Amino acid sequence: MDKKTIVALDFSTRKEVYEFLLKFHEPIYCKIGMELTYSFGFEIVREVKAMGHHIFLDLKLHDIPNTVKQAMKNLAKLDVDIVNVHAAGGSAMMKAAVEGLNEGAKENNGKRPLCIAVTQLTSTSKEAMNNELKIPGEVQDVVIDYAKLVKESGLDGVVCSVHEAKAIHEACGSDFLTVTPGIRMASDSVDDQKRVATPAYAKEQGCDYIVVGRSITKSSDPLATYHEIENTMEGK
Repeated sequence: MDKKTIVALDFSTRKEVYEFLLKFHEPIYCKIGMELTYSFGFEIVREVKAMGHHIFLDLKLHDIPNTVKQAMKNLAKLDVDIVNVHAAGGSAMMKAAVEGLNEGAKENNGKRPLCIAVTQLTSTSKEAMNNELKIPGEVQDVVIDYAKLVKESGLDGVVCSVHEAKAIHEACGSDFLTVTPGIRMASDSVDDQKRVATPAYAKEQGCDYIVVGRSITKSSDPLATYHEIENTMEGK
């Protein structure tokens, strides 16, 4: 991946997706999540890929190891660039995910997608993690422990908040990817996320890739906003 900004295509209709992507005259990285996938199936993935864009398929698999393995085997055949699982599924499940990706890529004569794991959702506060999920301690400590497990399981990186990226790199190495959602421009609302930050702060914290949704998709000039964010991440 040469670009640092992944645009979340959080739209409700195909028309919105295509009208948005037609504003871009170069390949960009797009995140396709549950909303689009559950509405239009994998056809939307194939269509965006056919437009020349790269895809982070954000479905956050979390199931027993064999189910995840077989699912990933099928996802690998879609020629997407990144897929993910929940780290809370455990090491056996994460290892099975990579096995499935390798098998699917081999059958498709392609390179397997990068596989990353969600540590804690950026909507999860310390209070919710402690009191509802019954996981004690500080969010950052839990996230780092998850990241270590993800690396030991053979995955390529994690989804984390900006605020944990530096510590994860210190614990897991600079080549271990940190993909960070919860990015907002300084003037934007944080909406339903708790652990958010600006692109400039993400750059300072050493985030490898940032996922940006509404700050770009709701912008009056999405292309200009995208380039502004990408230039920030590239240090231009």
